[in-house]
Amino acid sequence: MFYDEKIETMSRAELNELQLERLKKAVKYAYENSAFYTKMFDNAKIKPEDIKSLDDLRKIPFTVKSDLRDNYPFGLNAVPMDGIARIHASSGTSGKPTVVTYTKNDLEMWSECMARIVTMAGVTSKDVVQISFGYGLFTGALGLHQGMEKVGAAVIPASSGNTERQVMLLKDLGATVLVATPSYALYIGEMIEKLGLDIKDFKLRLGLFGSEASSVEMHKEIEKKLNIVSTDNYGLSEIIGPGVAGECSYKDGLHVNEDYFLIEILDPKTFEPVPDGEYGELVITALCKEAMPILRYRTKDITRIIPGICKCGRTFRRLDKFQGRTDDMLVIRGVNVFPSQIEGVLMEIPEVGGQYEIVVTRENYMDKLEVSVEVADSELLDNYGKLEALRSKIKHNLKTVLQIEAVVKLVEPLSLKRYEGKAKRVTDLRKF
Repeated sequence: MFYDEKIETMSRAELNELQLERLKKAVKYAYENSAFYTKMFDNAKIKPEDIKSLDDLRKIPFTVKSDLRDNYPFGLNAVPMDGIARIHASSGTSGKPTVVTYTKNDLEMWSECMARIVTMAGVTSKDVVQISFGYGLFTGALGLHQGMEKVGAAVIPASSGNTERQVMLLKDLGATVLVATPSYALYIGEMIEKLGLDIKDFKLRLGLFGSEASSVEMHKEIEKKLNIVSTDNYGLSEIIGPGVAGECSYKDGLHVNEDYFLIEILDPKTFEPVPDGEYGELVITALCKEAMPILRYRTKDITRIIPGICKCGRTFRRLDKFQGRTDDMLVIRGVNVFPSQIEGVLMEIPEVGGQYEIVVTRENYMDKLEVSVEVADSELLDNYGKLEALRSKIKHNLKTVLQIEAVVKLVEPLSLKRYEGKAKRVTDLRKF
């Protein structure tokens, strides 16, 4: 087990004292080492020494996703490249990824955060863990991987896809823990049934799921199909990746690693703090990051702090299930997708008209992205070869930008609905 009782059960007064000490250091470090934050502080006419209490955090302007995009790729770095140990990235709104960097110390801190979360979920050194996240620039797979290794579990880096093979590995290698998106976990359960196998012949007992929104009902269905205890965890690349928060075995909220991440829940309209128990936008400050310090990052995720202390004895505050977002970003199969990305791809193709619709559905527990777009010239619809070539081109370009497959439908000019006001381009038919 990886359980730091002294840290994870400290009193609120002790934790606040530790957070303030680390906040002062983080602000000073960011100001002195990051050109981005130096400029931000100077423009706001504040200095690191102005941060004397946790409440003073509100003097600092927000950092938002577009700041990372505008400073692509390394404009938020606070160390030279010879101090960078790893580079990850997530989807960005312009087709360019959002790049995040780590020093060796950052990776060690990340591993510790993940080790805590997998331990509170119930993972031990005796477990065999199959990670069915896609490996690569995505932070999810390697984040969970290094946390599992830190607690001493055996890791199967299966990556995602080839579901029949996933099932074979789960059974033959005796995996006891599955890491995946909730929708893919359900699909694995479906495949086990389709192959005529009995889940009782597997050794699975626990699942750690994240990277996409999921309901309590969805987790119950996962537990039923895979005969496991299903837990949720949360993180985002801009802050560190997975490791910000996770459920313990009581499953009564996601415990935040508060010694490393300072959280605020703010009214999305006024940006004033809301009381514990009320919903608002989650804003996170990373207290110990070296490569890319992040202060007051607007996650756009809506949640609340669950009042009180968990039955497990950990005193870190807990976040409730996320209720949605304050922007138009979609999370599809664990990938961030912005409608503006899709529009950007479509509008670069001359044969495409100006109207399109985006529909997101869920079939067999897997997200499906469908894009309907008008062709510029109706005569194109009579030429099957040119039509299929255009469809293939759009599909290829969307996958290049989004990193996921989309179903593309080409329709007649003027056939899609028009709007007098703001066009409603996206319909999300998934039930979370």
